[in-house]
Amino acid sequence: MKINVKLFAIVRDRAGISALKLDLPAGSTVEDVATETARQFPAISQFLQRAAFAVNHNYVSRATRLEEQDEVAIIPPVSGGVS
Repeated sequence: MKINVKLFAIVRDRAGISALKLDLPAGSTVEDVATETARQFPAISQFLQRAAFAVNHNYVSRATRLEEQDEVAIIPPVSGGVS
């Protein structure tokens, strides 16, 4: 099944892209997206361990099963700001 993945913040910067498409087996989960994205972009694997994930604009757990054409957003933890 085809899954659309959007990358944000440092994962976008380190991967050098803001979006990608994955072709995963039926029944795949958000964890499978994280695993495959880390395989394709090793430079972001450390950030995926603490990232939040959203499917179709709703925050979900890594165990969430995906459907054809779902959009998965990978949102790394954010730090910094004005003190």
